[in-house]
Amino acid sequence: MDYRHRLEKLQARLRRKKIDALLVSQPDNRRYLSGYTPADHGIAESTGHLFIPARGTVRLLTDFRYQTIAGLETGLPVSTYSKGLIPLLKELVSETSIQRLAFESHYTLHSTSLKLVELGEQKKIKIVPASGLVEKMRLTKNEQERDLIRQSVRLNERVFQQVYRELTPAMSEIEVALAIETAMRRAGAEKASFETIVAAGPNSALPHASPGTQLIGGNRPVTIDMGLVLAGYCSDMTRSFVLGRPDEEYRRRHRLVRKAQKASIAAVRPDVSMKYVDHCARKVIAGAGYAKAFGHALGHGVGLAVHEAPRVSSRSRQKLKAGMVITIEPGIYFPGWGGIRLENMVIVTEDGCEVLNRDTTSLDL
Repeated sequence: MDYRHRLEKLQARLRRKKIDALLVSQPDNRRYLSGYTPADHGIAESTGHLFIPARGTVRLLTDFRYQTIAGLETGLPVSTYSKGLIPLLKELVSETSIQRLAFESHYTLHSTSLKLVELGEQKKIKIVPASGLVEKMRLTKNEQERDLIRQSVRLNERVFQQVYRELTPAMSEIEVALAIETAMRRAGAEKASFETIVAAGPNSALPHASPGTQLIGGNRPVTIDMGLVLAGYCSDMTRSFVLGRPDEEYRRRHRLVRKAQKASIAAVRPDVSMKYVDHCARKVIAGAGYAKAFGHALGHGVGLAVHEAPRVSSRSRQKLKAGMVITIEPGIYFPGWGGIRLENMVIVTEDGCEVLNRDTTSLDL
């Protein structure tokens, strides 16, 4: 990845906004700008920060545990702290003579922000809450990123097919989830991109069900929502199916969701509003009398994070741009019966979109 170009682009943006330096704390933003991979152990325990002056040398700030890997992965100067982030920032502020220091307010503990404000008062500088500066850069993916996402999707599908072939009605939801995540690791994935969802029977009416001891069973709805991380980039796919012979009610509902998905995919192209893409699926489902059964957004962006901007929903005001990678995942849910969700990923192209998923398991009943 051309991290230098990304940093230079961000530095130019900081200069336009009259920000002297930005402290980057969000893990995906760190990786996007530097290639630094260690994940945080929650927002309260960071593995590092990027100190990005509008002009001058970018530094990676971390502690003893990560100083070696930080240097190896990023090639950036590394400053380590033994007394915490704030004392080191005091030194850097003095060295660089900055007047306006921005921080990622959407990924900073309130207690830390108060310490930053106190630092600003001591050093007589302005502390500026900022959000979305790096995320806006991540909205569209370059060809190298798109290729990595394609590879992630392909591997995700291979894992699904491997596990799908071995499914039996006697397996529990948690057994299937464990088999999926084990297969991911064995196939070379860094990890699952989110906790795998396996929901059988009535549980499939819960869009984000947690797998439990419920047996998959036969002749009833099953939903598997899964994704993995490969070389930093995520995939996300949902398949709904029946082990055995689906009845006519299931077939009818499944076909409806698939029709809604196809309608939205057909609408994807640059300059089309995300609200309209969402509307295309919702119109199909509402036309069948199931408007209230489709209560979540149609999709979301995917990249270094499995859920990132843009949001494809009825409330979105954004328009699609070439290079965006989004999911299209309509679903309908009926308490006591189950649910059906079908999710594919697409890349917005100059004249439409590229559907990344090749797996057609249960898509067309």
